[in-house]
Amino acid sequence: MKEIRELSESERNWRCFATFQRLQDFLPFWRIIGPLICWLSRKDESRWVDQNGKASLNFQISILLYMVLAAPLCIIIIGIPIVIFLVFLKVICIIIASVKASKGEEFKYPVTIPFIQ
Repeated sequence: MKEIRELSESERNWRCFATFQRLQDFLPFWRIIGPLICWLSRKDESRWVDQNGKASLNFQISILLYMVLAAPLCIIIIGIPIVIFLVFLKVICIIIASVKASKGEEFKYPVTIPFIQ
């Protein structure tokens, strides 16, 4: 039988947040809301979290903007490879950024528009 331990309020909140992050594939704007919640809740506690949160948020907003701009181009076929490239770029950048963040290193996202300074 598994041992049940009491979770702190912070642990419960972040555990719920991690679970809700799975909604990002079903709700398009959750890709922005998720990092925004993370950044806003922890930006004052650490300069590193503030910088990485802004970078992640700017990247998500930029990719969403590029996808919206590429969607009409799918009608004339040229948008399909652009969308596929953006999806691969997003997945690869998120994986690399996650690995670097776990090591405490910074990652500069490519093709990012700095909306949030």
